[in-house]
Amino acid sequence: MTEPNTLPVLTVRNAVLFPHVAMQVAIDRPASVAAAEAALGTEDQLIAVFAQHDAGMEAPGKEHLYNVGTRAVIKQAARSEKGAQLILLGTERIALDELPRSEPYLEAAVTPKPTVPGDATEMEALKRRLLELAGRIQQTVQAMPEVDIHEMVAHLDGPMHLVYLLASMLHLTPEKAQILLGLDSQVEAMRMLTRYLQHELQVLDLKKQIATEARTEIDREQREYVLRQQLKTIQEELGEGDSESSEIDELRQRLEVAELPDPVRQECRRALGRIANLPPSAPDYSVTLNYLELVLELPWQTETEDDLDLAHARQVLDADHYGLTEIKERILEHLAVLKLNPGAKAPILCFVGPPGVGKTSLGSSIARALGRRFERLSLGGLHDEAELRGHRRTYIGAMPGRILQAVRRAEVKNPLLMLAEVDKLGRDYRGDPTAALLEILDPAQNDTFRDNYLNLPFDLSKVFFITTANALDTLPRPLLDRMEVLRLSGYSDDEKLEIARRYLLPRQRSDAGLDEEQLMVPDEALSHIIRRYTREAGVRNLERTLGRLARKVALRIAEGAGESFHITPDELPGLLGPERVFHEQMRKDVPPGVVAGLAWTEVGGEVLYVEAIRLSGGEPLILTGQLGDVMKESARAAHSFVLTQAEVLAPELEPGSVHIHVPAGSIPKDGPSAGVTMATALASLYSGLPARSDTAMTGEITLSGLVMPIGGIKEKVLAARRAGMRRVILPRDNEKDLAELPEAVREEMELILAANLGDVIRAAIPEIVERLDAPRA
Repeated sequence: MTEPNTLPVLTVRNAVLFPHVAMQVAIDRPASVAAAEAALGTEDQLIAVFAQHDAGMEAPGKEHLYNVGTRAVIKQAARSEKGAQLILLGTERIALDELPRSEPYLEAAVTPKPTVPGDATEMEALKRRLLELAGRIQQTVQAMPEVDIHEMVAHLDGPMHLVYLLASMLHLTPEKAQILLGLDSQVEAMRMLTRYLQHELQVLDLKKQIATEARTEIDREQREYVLRQQLKTIQEELGEGDSESSEIDELRQRLEVAELPDPVRQECRRALGRIANLPPSAPDYSVTLNYLELVLELPWQTETEDDLDLAHARQVLDADHYGLTEIKERILEHLAVLKLNPGAKAPILCFVGPPGVGKTSLGSSIARALGRRFERLSLGGLHDEAELRGHRRTYIGAMPGRILQAVRRAEVKNPLLMLAEVDKLGRDYRGDPTAALLEILDPAQNDTFRDNYLNLPFDLSKVFFITTANALDTLPRPLLDRMEVLRLSGYSDDEKLEIARRYLLPRQRSDAGLDEEQLMVPDEALSHIIRRYTREAGVRNLERTLGRLARKVALRIAEGAGESFHITPDELPGLLGPERVFHEQMRKDVPPGVVAGLAWTEVGGEVLYVEAIRLSGGEPLILTGQLGDVMKESARAAHSFVLTQAEVLAPELEPGSVHIHVPAGSIPKDGPSAGVTMATALASLYSGLPARSDTAMTGEITLSGLVMPIGGIKEKVLAARRAGMRRVILPRDNEKDLAELPEAVREEMELILAANLGDVIRAAIPEIVERLDAPRA
């Protein structure tokens, strides 16, 4: 059958099809798809394949095609929405004569172009050389299929079949492949392919040499690193050298201008020299790069100048916080010291107090008064010591500690760092973070603090450290010794009123989009909110309650219910709901055996009544009200002491048992300060004389009747005042604590100091004085 001389043309880009070789082609141009459809519509399914000069030409003409191409048979076609996938098998070389058709596809008049054989001896020699080179290439990298080349040659049609088959396996450039296809002489074609194979073998040998040299320096599994090392060796072979990356140049420039201590600069230069010889893909490269970035970003010499204007500092502190006189004075003292001695080390303060009293906001205010940068770190729940001291760089994902990160963010070496919730640090198998704080918070050591990640001495002595805690029970004694503890006790109702009026109400009013005329809350309403809707030592719930009130008013104004609102205590239930807090109020008439005591809680002081009655039989002493062990021991001591005085208190006392109960039985209670209250209640019970209803008391007792000092004096006295009582009996040794009370409270309340239980009972039960002072028989 005669093959047609006019065929549909398939133009290919970046590829050349050889005779006797199969090739897969993806087509999507309309002309190519139409040409393939035309060929598939014929019996022989023949098509002319020509390569383009310019791969970017979408509609090539004759001038854009090579003159020599390949006649091919379409062995398989798979159509798709975007085009088709063809498998072509080249049959013979053809020459392009002309293109009689260009629409809808190219059609070419072609002429077969057979190759011309040469000298048989020379061709045999070239054939053997080709087989030898192909075998060596196959042994080097298995770049060719794993078949016996000599057995494969036995099935080939001639020398050009071998040439074209080997050429298709070499991944030649389209230009080189077209030159080989265009050669008419079989000898020239075999010689050219020999040169191609020799070049390929040289490249493979060099690649093998590069891989062998690089393998002695690196891990075999780091494939990307191997490629970089190979590239480096190739550049050296070409004489191009290894240029430094822009990152290395930038780091070197930053290192030269940075203000670093000499040991730090030397360490940076050594680290920079190490990564200069590493590829960016190496693990140590990124680790060292991050390390150098940290060193250069740390403020080794940079610091802010303290604002030593004492009047300005006092103004800032007073504007941000009400009260807190002791803490404000301590900050002003530090400013005065800095003014006289600029080289003085910063103090390390610990603010201790219940939630919501302003510990964190006070730290920010202090930083503003001093003109320092402020950074806050929450240490609550921290278990890993490395979180503070940093991880060693040998670990994957290593990071500097939180202290160094905070200084890095502050960008100065003398910021104010607030370590919040230091009492909630944990400890487990990963270490004890409080042990790391021993060095960080020690002025004698922290001037050469070494973070595990940095591993260089960094000066923390200029940092103003402030820690906060709700309690000190969980803090180790060595850590407490390094800090100056300043206690922030709960606010009194009067202080809360001032805070609400000055800070909380204006802020919540502004957040709700209201002005003073739209929302007016007089002191009477504020006091009612404080006493009936909140129960706390701080003011957080108070601020939330005021925010709720402001939103309710904003809603009414938005709905057109009014333009301004003057809130009275009677209107509060309609806005805030029913009252939520009911404090123990003074009982006007108390029977014998009932006495008012005072207790301290985290949210302030509370009035706690102790009730005692006599029973005809049973256990000598019955205690109820969820009392703790210490409180039970105080009750037993009080009972024993009063029994020793029974002859005076009740000469005709009959045997029986006593039941002591502390109301609010669902709330656990403990502590030694209820001792005087229990003893007075028993004295009242045995004597049959009631205690004064306007008197409350607190204090620890001994078995011999002495009254010992206790804590929480301010909170307890304020609780008694809030309940309507006017007299408070306190241990004499607590006289020094009376200075903490507001002056108005000291003037209003009658504060009685007692050294023993006799003084307490006389003050609480005036009618019993005659019995106690009567001479004994």
